[in-house]
Amino acid sequence: MKRPGIRSRLCGLLALTLTALAGCGTGGDSAASARTVTYWLWDANQMPAYAACAKDFEKANPGLDVQISQMGWDDYWTKLTASFIAGTQPDVFTNHVQKFPQFADLEVLAPLDELAATKGIRDDAYQPGLAGIWKGPDGHRYGAPKDWDTVALFFNQKMVREAGLTAKDLDGLSWNPKDGGSFEKAIARLTVDAKGRRGDEKGFDKNNVKVYGLATNGAGDADGQTTWSPFTGSAGWHYTGNKPWGSRYHYDSGTFQSVIEWYFGLAEKGYLPPFTVYSESNGPETQLGSGKAATALHGSWMAQTIYGFKDVQVGTVRTPEGPTGKRATMMNGLADSITKNARNKAGAAKWVAYLASAECQRTVGRYGIVFPATPSGTEAAVAAYEKDGIDTSAFTRPVADKTTFSFPITSYAADVYALMRPAMQDIYTNGAPVSGLDETNSQINFLLSQ
Repeated sequence: MKRPGIRSRLCGLLALTLTALAGCGTGGDSAASARTVTYWLWDANQMPAYAACAKDFEKANPGLDVQISQMGWDDYWTKLTASFIAGTQPDVFTNHVQKFPQFADLEVLAPLDELAATKGIRDDAYQPGLAGIWKGPDGHRYGAPKDWDTVALFFNQKMVREAGLTAKDLDGLSWNPKDGGSFEKAIARLTVDAKGRRGDEKGFDKNNVKVYGLATNGAGDADGQTTWSPFTGSAGWHYTGNKPWGSRYHYDSGTFQSVIEWYFGLAEKGYLPPFTVYSESNGPETQLGSGKAATALHGSWMAQTIYGFKDVQVGTVRTPEGPTGKRATMMNGLADSITKNARNKAGAAKWVAYLASAECQRTVGRYGIVFPATPSGTEAAVAAYEKDGIDTSAFTRPVADKTTFSFPITSYAADVYALMRPAMQDIYTNGAPVSGLDETNSQINFLLSQ
C-alpha cells in the first residue's frame, strides 16, 4: 500500500505551510496518561451523542477515560495530517472514505483485525456495503462502521402547491439527458422570474430570476455528491466502475459527459442558479430556507437543519428515476479508525469496538442527527426523526431498494479533487465543452498509474 516518497513529500509540504511543526518526527508524548483515549471528530452536532457513549463506556471500563476533540471540517483534516507528521496524532479518529486511501498509503492506520478488541467486527452486523469499504487492498480492516448518509430532494411545500404540484408528483419524477424529462419540466415550473412568470411560461426572463427551481451546491468537483451524482448514478455511470478500490476514473465517458452537459445546462436555461450564487454561507440549504430556491438536493445529515427552518415548511422525496429505469443516490459511510502509533492502542481498540457496537449506535441514533451503521441504530434514528416530525423514508428507502452507489475510493484523492474542481467550475461558469474532461481524466489516470 505504501508509495515511495509520499511521506517525505508530505512532510516537506507541511514544513512550508504549518510553521508550528518543528520537524517530521514520529515521537509521542511520553507524559500522556495510559488511562486516556483521545478521539477526534468534526461534527459538532454529534458531540452530545458521543459524549453519552463515552460516559457509558467509561462506566463499563473504569480504568479508561475518553477525551473527545471536535473541530471544523477543513481544520480537522489539516490538523490530522499534521499530527501524523508531528507524532501528536489521536488514538482514534472519525475517518472518511475519500481520505482513507491517503492514510492507508501513508501506513498510519492500525489494522483492526489484528487487535483483540476489534478483530471480531463482522460485515453482516451493519447495513449492507458499509463494512467492506474499510478493507484495504491488503485485506485488512482499517475502519469500524459508524454511520451513513444518502441524498434526497428537499422542497418548499408552499412553492410546490403554488406551482400546481404535489409531493407525490415530485416523488414520481424521471429525467433523461436529452430533454430532462418530467424532472426538468417540474424544475422549470417551480422557477419564477422577477415579474412572476414561470420557467415554462411564455416571456420567462432567465436573466432576472426570483426563485430558482433547483438550488445549487457549486460545481460538484470530483464527486458531485449533492449536485450531479444522483443523475450520473441513475444513468448507469460510476466514477471507477463501482469497484471497492478503483484504479481508473471514467470522467471521459460519453454517459458522464452527456449528464454533466444537461445538468449545467439547467443554469443556462435559468432553472439552476449561476455558479456565483453558491458560497460556504449560501449553500443549497440557505437558498431553500431563504426562498431563493424551491427545491434542493442535499444529504440526510442536513435534515434537522432544513426541517428546522421557522418560516418554511419543507418535505423530502427520493431522487428522480433515470434513463436506466432506476433511481440512484450516493451512500457515504463513515468509520472510526485507530492510528498506528496510538499511545493507548489497547484502550483505543476497546473504544472503537464500543463505538461500533449496537449499544452505542442505538444511543447515537436516539439523538436523531445521523443514521448509525447498525440496523438497530438506524431504527433508533428513524424513530427520533419521526418524533421531530421528519419523514426519513426518502433517505432510507434507497438502502432497502438497493439503489445506492459508493463514494469513489482511490489513492491520490486530494489530487483528483484538485484536478477536477477547476475543470467542473469551468463548465459551470464559462460553458466550457464537456469534452475537455477527456484530458483531465487522462491526467488523473496517469497519476494513479504511478
